[in-house]
Amino acid sequence: MRAHRPIGATPVLTAGIDLSADPRKTGVATLAWSGEDATVVELAVGAHDDDALCDVVRRAATTGIDCPVGWPDAFVEYVVAHRAGGHDLVVPETRRPLTYRATDLHVWQRTGVRPLAVSAERIGAAAMRCAALLAMLTRSGTVVDRAGGGPVLEVYPAASLKIWQLPHRGYKGDAPENRATREDLVDQLAIAFPWLDLVGFDRACRDSDDALDAVLCAVVAGLAHHGRCETVPEDLRDTASREGWIVLPLGASDPTRDGTPLPR
Repeated sequence: MRAHRPIGATPVLTAGIDLSADPRKTGVATLAWSGEDATVVELAVGAHDDDALCDVVRRAATTGIDCPVGWPDAFVEYVVAHRAGGHDLVVPETRRPLTYRATDLHVWQRTGVRPLAVSAERIGAAAMRCAALLAMLTRSGTVVDRAGGGPVLEVYPAASLKIWQLPHRGYKGDAPENRATREDLVDQLAIAFPWLDLVGFDRACRDSDDALDAVLCAVVAGLAHHGRCETVPEDLRDTASREGWIVLPLGASDPTRDGTPLPR
């Protein structure tokens, strides 16, 4: 599924990638920002191989990827110790440090939405693909900061939706009740984000949660580009540089929440 919308001026581009281990389930969106307004100019599901995804990132000022960009430090250390023979390994009192990164626990506490555990759930397969993509970008000269300080950000649409007080559960999949929730979510987005133009692409978002999540990733990337997202707590910066950090938007859905326009 692919669609394009021409636009007149040369805008700031941000991209969103709803990354899956299966390229057929990977959604990609590009937004063009002009002042405070954002327009969807490209939306595709299942149309990008790894080289094409890297090209998307290079064209955009900022790209949000819905996928963990790292693993918990404690998990990595545990696996390395096991590979070395595991002589000193003991059963941990809790597996939480092995399964959840610092950013996962932060998002869970901040929003009440629990990210999937990259070291213990199927999302780990997508994270392996993501690691290879980040390596490809690094080899080609793109600076990758897993803590979110560069052009590639880890984002989590469900947590962003929760912060925006929009439906964040039950919109994925093709079951009738999930499709109905997704239809309602797209309707609510039009109200909450009057600055986001989905015209010509709203049907794709209603038909596919992969397409919708890609657009949401691109929105968060744009807000981050304009300084409208939370930053990493200083005491977690070092950990985030290895494990990754989920970038969350500020608490209001309106990017002019403080009364000032977005930077141009």
